[in-house]
Amino acid sequence: AAAAAAAPASTTATVRRVKTADASVSEEPVSVKGWVRTVRKQKTLAFVEVNDGSSLSGIQCVMTFDDIDEETKKEINKLTTGCAVDVVGKIVESQGGKQAFELQGTSLRVVGACPGEAYPLAKKRHTLEYLRTIAHLRPRTNTLAAVSRVRSALAGAIHSFFQSSGFVYVQTPLITASDCEGAGEMFRVTTLDLDDVPSLPMAKDQDGEETGAVDYGEDFFGKPSFLTVSGQLGGETHACALGDIYTFGPTFRAENSQTTRHLAEFNMVEPEMAFADLKSAMDNAENMLKYVVKDALDKCDEDLTFFTKFYQKDLKDRLSKLVNKPFARVSYREAIEYLQEEIAKDPSKWQFPEVEFGTDLATEHERWLAESKFKSCVFVYNYPKKIKAFYMRDNDEDGGETVNAMDLLVPGVGELVGGSQREERLDVLEAKMTELDLNPEDYWWYLDLRRFGSVPHAGYGLGFERLVCYATGIENIRDAIAFPRYPGNAEF
Repeated sequence: AAAAAAAPASTTATVRRVKTADASVSEEPVSVKGWVRTVRKQKTLAFVEVNDGSSLSGIQCVMTFDDIDEETKKEINKLTTGCAVDVVGKIVESQGGKQAFELQGTSLRVVGACPGEAYPLAKKRHTLEYLRTIAHLRPRTNTLAAVSRVRSALAGAIHSFFQSSGFVYVQTPLITASDCEGAGEMFRVTTLDLDDVPSLPMAKDQDGEETGAVDYGEDFFGKPSFLTVSGQLGGETHACALGDIYTFGPTFRAENSQTTRHLAEFNMVEPEMAFADLKSAMDNAENMLKYVVKDALDKCDEDLTFFTKFYQKDLKDRLSKLVNKPFARVSYREAIEYLQEEIAKDPSKWQFPEVEFGTDLATEHERWLAESKFKSCVFVYNYPKKIKAFYMRDNDEDGGETVNAMDLLVPGVGELVGGSQREERLDVLEAKMTELDLNPEDYWWYLDLRRFGSVPHAGYGLGFERLVCYATGIENIRDAIAFPRYPGNAEF
């Protein structure tokens, strides 16, 4: 009992921890734990800015030397940018104008030292390119921490939208033998020792002669296997049993692209709806995006204000327009006509001035439609069959020249969502697979959905990192994900 009575009242073991995002005036001492951004020492006091990651601004801790013990003074002398601290004191209304609250500290403990001369994040503004080289530390910067918080809010809102709309969350496999897009740009999964070429099992023809190809029947899965490019095909199986489902997870594409819009590993949101057509998919995508962006506007005002100030001046206005303005809808054929009329005025302004029916729209075309022609988000639908995936439903009205597919184009990004009504007719789907040289045996289970109780169904895919770019104004998708994977880079 005597030992307990002698214990200091401000030890953190008995003090409630407060996140800086939840800071408010406290009658009792509280604990703030985080990382030091700046330290300013004067004769009678020290100002320590601490950020714990829960908010952009963090909190200023005022340490008055007359109110702290000698041990705390020694700890203050150890402070450097980047060190981890535990500060105890009361939160009061701030005397300065930059923040609403500050912490009047009574004790401070350095939890983890940080040698200032070696710390890569000195107090200055670094380029995003440089920060990618220290991706393990870049979440401590204002920009990447704000991206992470907005990203988290967007992900939570996506789940909330679909869950409240009666959709079932399905986790589809990352390892597959099927190429959903039919593009062949997939990462192979194998346990064969590729460093020991002589030991590789080789395929043989009917005469027992080696063909020169690897026999993947001897591999772990007994067949060629890959990282998935989409959860859509698996999602369709559950939609055709549960009605409405969605997937949300990592996907992979071995595309040798160094653009600001592509990653080798990224996340896709992919809902599938049974007894639905393309209009159902467009309506759902519009409602989902309005819900998700509004949620981010409501919950991430401080971070979005930061992005508006430093990255995109009209960001919050643009996000508000998405929430409040109906999305435009135009057929692909009409979109091509609009583009041809505009390009004819001055072809030299365009990187890709040749546009005709069958052209796969470039980003500059997509952005012109969204930013200049319609000045809003716009669905482009009924694309030519030859530039879309095999599973999209042929349009009967034009003899199958187009498919019942859509892309959602948004200002500042271009394509954000792609979807279609799926081809539910077995004979038509088999014919398309033959035309594209896809082996029906690899998709036997997918074809079974058309054999046993087939129904019209539709869905779409949302590139989550592209949504993060759109919501934050960040231009390079490599800064919209924690550890970007792209050609030549798999660090961290």
